[in-house]
Amino acid sequence: MKKLLVFLKDYKKETVLAPLFKMLEAGFELFVPLVMAAVIDRGIAQADIHYVLKMGGVLVMLGLIGLTCSITAQYFAAKAAVGFSAKLKHSLFAHIQELSFSEMDTLGTSTMITRMTSDANQVQNGVNMVLRLFLRSPFIVFGAMAMAFTIDVKAALIFVVTIPLLSIVVFGIMMITMPLYKKVQAGLDKVLGKTRENLTGVRVIRAFHKEEQETAEFEQRNSALTHMQLFVGKISTLTNPVTYIIVNVATIVLIYTGAVRVDNGYITQGEVVALVNYMSQILIELVKLANLIITITKALACANRIQSVFELQSGMTWKEPGSAQDGAVRDVPYAVEFDQVGLTYQGAGAESLSDIDFKVKKGQTIGVIGGTGSGKSSLVHLIPRFYDVSRGSVKIDGKNVKDYEMAELRDKIGMVMQKAVLFQGTIRENLSWGKPDATTDEMNRALEISQAKEFVDTKPKGLEEPIAQGGKNLSGGQRQRLTIARAVVREPEILILDDSASALDYATDAKLRRAIREMGEKTTVFIVSQRTSSIQHADRIIVLEDGRMAGIGTHEELLQSCEVYQEIHYSQM
Repeated sequence: MKKLLVFLKDYKKETVLAPLFKMLEAGFELFVPLVMAAVIDRGIAQADIHYVLKMGGVLVMLGLIGLTCSITAQYFAAKAAVGFSAKLKHSLFAHIQELSFSEMDTLGTSTMITRMTSDANQVQNGVNMVLRLFLRSPFIVFGAMAMAFTIDVKAALIFVVTIPLLSIVVFGIMMITMPLYKKVQAGLDKVLGKTRENLTGVRVIRAFHKEEQETAEFEQRNSALTHMQLFVGKISTLTNPVTYIIVNVATIVLIYTGAVRVDNGYITQGEVVALVNYMSQILIELVKLANLIITITKALACANRIQSVFELQSGMTWKEPGSAQDGAVRDVPYAVEFDQVGLTYQGAGAESLSDIDFKVKKGQTIGVIGGTGSGKSSLVHLIPRFYDVSRGSVKIDGKNVKDYEMAELRDKIGMVMQKAVLFQGTIRENLSWGKPDATTDEMNRALEISQAKEFVDTKPKGLEEPIAQGGKNLSGGQRQRLTIARAVVREPEILILDDSASALDYATDAKLRRAIREMGEKTTVFIVSQRTSSIQHADRIIVLEDGRMAGIGTHEELLQSCEVYQEIHYSQM
């Protein structure tokens, strides 16, 4: 939590003024029992109506001043808490964006969403409550005890015994519940993960009629979370009844002691009322403090979880802009070189890719094929350096990808992932991801190459046609063609199509491949596919089996020499 307080540095004024005004409010509140004592002992006892009205005016004035201080304090506290939360979320999101695919795979999407939303909101509430009550409540408690000593020392000794007992109860419960709240948040992660999985795969669930099974699994996780929350809640709810018992017992003793002291003439009736009021103030503030501590406990647990994400550093380091030496050989004939490359994913027991070795000339089209899980996507993900090789090296234009600046490397590459992902906005805005300053003519050319022009032209608004989140208002083939257009519009030196035409029919697929071949010799193309028909016209085809190269060559050569390729081809033909 301490490391997250850096996000409050721009709100130093608010973090000082909020507690200050709360303490001013508390100070005025401590004078109220004394005024009431004066009203009883002098105004009511002597039937002095003028004095009662005058003191009543003082009480109204104290109330108005306290209200003004309270509103002011809450304004500054809210401003600091909301500003803190905004900066925290912004920094957390930026940090997540800097993590490599390996760390994101380890964390999981549901975990990151929980940190950005539920956890961040809990921390915001914690900051708000601390600024408002963390100093006010102790100030009232010890201030009331001090004021009690000014009235009568013997009666005030009851406060000296009561406050430590209450503190033991409050802080004891806090120490028990803090680790339990961490488990509650972990359970929330699991529930959110299951919820996201179900919402994302709702079509598949319904297609296989698995609604009841998924509902049962969700109920199981939700029940586990509910039981944990109930268990923690039962412990937390002990705070109020136990504190009320202690304070009420103390009040009984106080009234008895006060009655004896009044009877002996040591204190007045009004002063006994003041002492009881001070005890009531202590009760209210300790209940507030107990609730505050529960909130702080949750906030600390959530802050530690957020901090764990900040402490997770990317295992992939990039050259700083301007610091990378140009190690590329400009006249090198090879666009991409794999030199005895091996890849082991984080936490995996064995290599996913082993001894991958090949060179690709500039302008060539390379097909990558193999069975499911053979490592096709893993291979092309090494080119833009989504993952780092475990051994060997990957070079682009004769320069190791580790020696590139991130922007320099990614600007050379146009990547179309297996899953077509579009963002809410217009078609033009989605294409602008590939090239922010792309003209309408450049976008239309990219749409023609990707075979998306035909359906974009049928849209009433053309390039300004709105796209729903995830492209839900488009078919699978339309989404794939738009993602290809987004990559093509930037005119990359290397274009990677990672099984991105799987939803296209054979005729459209053939037109797409023909258009890509006609893009020119400047673009080196990698086509990952499950279909031999999609890659048979490639200059070279890499065949993978269990993460190893089973063959490399042209379509005709592989039909003669590679059993794996023969099996794939003849099974489809």
